[in-house]
Amino acid sequence: MKNPKILYLILMFLPLAVTAVMIGILPDQIPAHYGFDGQVDRWGSKYESFIFPVMTAAMGAFMLWMTRIAARQEKDGKNNARVVLMTGILLLIWFNVMNGYTLYTSFARVEDLSAVKLDMNSLACLITGLLLILVGNVMPKLRMNSLIGLRTSWSMKNETVWKKSQRFGGISLIVSGLLLLAVGIWVRGMAGILWLLAILTADLVVCVYYTYRAARADG
Repeated sequence: MKNPKILYLILMFLPLAVTAVMIGILPDQIPAHYGFDGQVDRWGSKYESFIFPVMTAAMGAFMLWMTRIAARQEKDGKNNARVVLMTGILLLIWFNVMNGYTLYTSFARVEDLSAVKLDMNSLACLITGLLLILVGNVMPKLRMNSLIGLRTSWSMKNETVWKKSQRFGGISLIVSGLLLLAVGIWVRGMAGILWLLAILTADLVVCVYYTYRAARADG
């Protein structure tokens, strides 16, 4: 698509449109929350299905705001703004997939998530993994700014350290994304979410430490 903003807006409001169409055929009472064991622990009105689409639209609006700020901070070119917009598109795709999954479990009145062939936690790992890989590929293109990227007091030392940090951060995200794809394929249930949190935490610690070492090495 030549104009990514059109795709962005479609993804931003698609969950609202789909949910509005589905609301007429959803049961009056739907699974509103699942416990760690994958069992329904609260039932709610079918109109609670709009909560996720509203959150999606709000997140989309926030990322558009971030895109404008990134554009204003970049004096030459629009590279940072494009990276933020692309990241927003990837996040919206994640939200759209999860909204579709939620509508399915609501329509089928799924009481035990283990009965669904596609595990929600595995799906979250797979989508997050793909997101990290794609973001990791564009991260080295970021120019120094005070808004996005691998930003620490050390990575902001100068342009050289910044570029090294973004390049390392991009590679680290790709590696973490590949690990999450493996988790999504092989692990089911809450164990998948625990692995996701562990991998993201480890990635953050390693990246921050690298910016420290890069700044020290630069003198």
